[in-house]
This record gives sequence, C-alpha cells and structure tokens, in this order.
Amino acid sequence: MNSLTLEKYDTIKIGGVLVSSLEFPGKMSLVIFTAGCMLRCPYCHNPGIIEGGKSQKITDIYREIDDSLDFIDSVVLTGGEPLIQKEEIFKILKYCKTHQLDVKLDTNGYYPDKLEDLLYLVDYVALDIKAPFNKYEEVTGADIGENVRKSMEICSKFPEIYLECRTTYVPGLMVPEDVVDIAKDIHCDVYTIQQFRNKTVLDEKLKETPSPSRKELVEIAESVRPFQKKIKIKTSEFGDEIIK
Repeated sequence: MNSLTLEKYDTIKIGGVLVSSLEFPGKMSLVIFTAGCMLRCPYCHNPGIIEGGKSQKITDIYREIDDSLDFIDSVVLTGGEPLIQKEEIFKILKYCKTHQLDVKLDTNGYYPDKLEDLLYLVDYVALDIKAPFNKYEEVTGADIGENVRKSMEICSKFPEIYLECRTTYVPGLMVPEDVVDIAKDIHCDVYTIQQFRNKTVLDEKLKETPSPSRKELVEIAESVRPFQKKIKIKTSEFGDEIIK
C-alpha cells in the first residue's frame, strides 16, 4: 500500500468540533479540540479531554473541513494540547493550506521543537503563559517554564506569524504582581489576560475561588501597560476587550 492508501486508516483523538466566530479574531473558524494533555493545571477548563476524547479518522476531519468551506475562512487547532499528536496535526495543517485556510494553533509551549517543525503552516499562535517562567512548577505542578520561553522565542523568529501570549489570572494561585512579572519577560503581538472561571475546573477545590471581576482585570492590565504594546482582557461578561 502507498502512503495515500494508508492515510485513510489514520486517526486522531479529539474532544469535539464546532464552528465559531470567536476563536480566531476577525474570522469564522472550524475549531478542532484535540484530546490529551501532559499538564494537570488545577484550573483547567477542559478537564474532560485531558485523558478522554474519541478516535476519529483524519479523513473524517477532512470531510468536516470540506463541509464547512462555504462559511469558514480558518481552522483553529486547540485542546488539550494539539502537539501531543504532532503527525496527525501536520496532516490537518497541510490539508487546510490546500484550501487556502488560515490556521490558528493553541499550545501550552511544552514542545518547542515540535512547534518549530510546524510553524511554516501556521498563521496565528496562541501561547499560554501560565505563570512567571520561574514559578511554573508552583502554579501548574510542572517545571516547564524554559520550554515555554523557548516556544515563545521560536515563534518570534517567524515575523509573519501573529503571536498572542495569554495568561489566565487565578486568584490564590497567582497575585497581580505575577502578571506584571510575566509581562516584563515576554514579547508578543498581543498579551491577553483571561478571567478565571470556576464553573468547570480540574481541581474541585477551585470551585470555591471567586472569578476575578472585570474591574480587577482592567487594573492588572493597566499595571502591565509599560511592558506590552497591545493588551487585551477576556471576560465571560464582555468577551475580548482591548485596553487602551
């Protein structure tokens, strides 16, 4: 059998697929939630796909893309952590490019080398910066700060790629000064400070932690203004807001 014949048997583990106007700013996207993550962040909002998900033929993903072409202009690969399934993601990225679709990749930065291999097929990277690089183990339980820093630096070598760095502010796990420390240490096209939401979390104890208010996030964003050229906050009430 040749490789094209074999491809129809290839599968990828996913948590779901949907169409959204929110995940890729300014574009309508087919959003593919890949399953599996090596991290166990206590505030994870997608805990059901850390080890779950279902196997789906890659040819079925191609069909989803084909069936959506009349009303999408991009594809978003998110998770979980997409780069766990690098070879499968590579095939989907190539297929997207045969249809001139823009691609956004969400990643936690764990795999800088895998990321570098795929970036020539990507238009937009959303990189999670979960803590100051030297506090990663304290906040997430995994000492991967330098991996994430390297992922950021690799993205910066591709000026044609739009890089969003984003931090979920979780009271109790972080203090506002942590976000300032992050802002001093990153370089990206936009820095997004996201509202922690306690409805769905990996660590049930965090359901007792109140979500920060929009006012709190605005105040934090104001404090990082000297260090970032473009800042957004993201809340459940108001969505994405540029802080001017």
